[in-house]
Amino acid sequence: MKTLIFLPFALLAYLNPVAAMAQDASCALSFLGGQAPALTNSKLEQRTTMLCNDAYAVLASGVTHGPLWSAEHLTRASLEQARQMRRRGEFHTEDRLPPGDQAQLADYRRSGFDRGHMTPSGDAPDEMAQQQTFSLANVVPQTAELNRGVWEGVETAVRDLAGRDGELYVVTGPAFYGEQLQSIGPGGVLVPSSTWKAIYDPRIGEAGVYVCKNTKTPTCDAVSVAVLIQAVHVDPFPALSDSVKQVTMTLPPPEDSPYAPKGRTRYRRQERSFLQQLLNP
Repeated sequence: MKTLIFLPFALLAYLNPVAAMAQDASCALSFLGGQAPALTNSKLEQRTTMLCNDAYAVLASGVTHGPLWSAEHLTRASLEQARQMRRRGEFHTEDRLPPGDQAQLADYRRSGFDRGHMTPSGDAPDEMAQQQTFSLANVVPQTAELNRGVWEGVETAVRDLAGRDGELYVVTGPAFYGEQLQSIGPGGVLVPSSTWKAIYDPRIGEAGVYVCKNTKTPTCDAVSVAVLIQAVHVDPFPALSDSVKQVTMTLPPPEDSPYAPKGRTRYRRQERSFLQQLLNP
């Protein structure tokens, strides 16, 4: 019988927990109500480090060698600044992490996977903030079909919604499912089975989550925050009421991506639940 897991818990049992949370007030600006996303399974807390950046905050894991979540507060003004920026940046190892917890550029070399941003560089309002998004602590292995296709379309749709409604709180992260998780590189960077993007729209007081399979033929669904919490043990918005978390807002469909490889991607509004999708891909 298959089991749903976020991380290889058998491995975690052998690791010593490290409480390396950087206490920086600037992080709170990225969080709804000033409350950081919460891990609802204590096993996920081992070897984690919170990093504060100019335009986003990220919780990096020394087990996955990537982010567990990456949080940002998008506003109409910040996105207007971002639109004036030419996208550029260099991927780099995150030197603020303990050496054994860092992903390395060599891990992605000839891996067959893209380096997929969680907080996208296209959201950054200035050059410094943009370069900070290229930290490997903000990156997970994604297929080209997902990263350059529907995931790019999700990011664009979220930016457009923030521009229309004035602001959004956004938390993005990976989900891992399987008895034997794939890894890449000498450092063993774990490959997520899906990636998700949770949004809260203060104008309408509603929240929802995009979740996309990390495959060569990706499918995407819209689910509630409550379903996300049950599936991956990350609560992106602890400040929200349970009633808001139970309802899936009407998310805009992903926009067409100019970088998408050939092939179509299915997008559904919870035709089946996230849990069902993971258990029966």
